[in-house]
Amino acid sequence: MSRLAKKPLIVPTGVEFTINGNEVHIKGKKGHFNFTLDNEVKIEKLDNHIMVHPTRTRKRIHPMIGTTYRLLMNMIHGVNEGFEHKLQLVGVGYRAKTQDKVVELSVGFSNPKQVVLRAGTTAEAPTTTEVNIKGFNKQMVGQSAADIRRVRPPEPYKGKGIRTVGQRVPLKETKKKK
Repeated sequence: MSRLAKKPLIVPTGVEFTINGNEVHIKGKKGHFNFTLDNEVKIEKLDNHIMVHPTRTRKRIHPMIGTTYRLLMNMIHGVNEGFEHKLQLVGVGYRAKTQDKVVELSVGFSNPKQVVLRAGTTAEAPTTTEVNIKGFNKQMVGQSAADIRRVRPPEPYKGKGIRTVGQRVPLKETKKKK
C-alpha cells in the first residue's frame, strides 16, 4: 500500500466533506468538487480525519490508493486555499494584459495573441511581464499556465519566452563560423 495513504488526511475547518457511496463531495470557500471513487478503494471518515483503504488486496490497487489520496488532498487544499501558478515574460517588448477570462500576450508576433483561460481559473497581471493564474482546481490552473506558455516557450539561445517564475533555462552556445 502507498506509504502516504497510511497517514490520515486532515480536513480543515470550513471544508465540508461528505461521502455518499462511491461519490465524494468536497465544498469550501473557494469552490466545490464532486469525485467518484474507484470500486476497489474505500474512504473512512473519522471526525476531521479521512483514511483511504483498499477493498481487496491486489497488486493493481496499490497505485490507485496513493492516487486517490493525493487527488483528495489536492481537492481539499484547492477548496480551502486555492492554487497559484506564476509566469514570467522574458524578452524585449514582451507584455501581458488580462481582461475577464482572456490573457492578451504581445510576445514578438505581428499581432497580439489571446489565450482563453480554462473554467474555474482567473488571471491577473501585477506587472506587464508577469501573469498570475489562480483557481481551486490544480489541474485547470496548470493547464491554463501550459496554454499560455505554449504561445512562446522559452528558447535555448537567447532565453526569451514565457517561463514559470524561478525556472532556469540552460542557454546553448551559438554556432561559430570557422
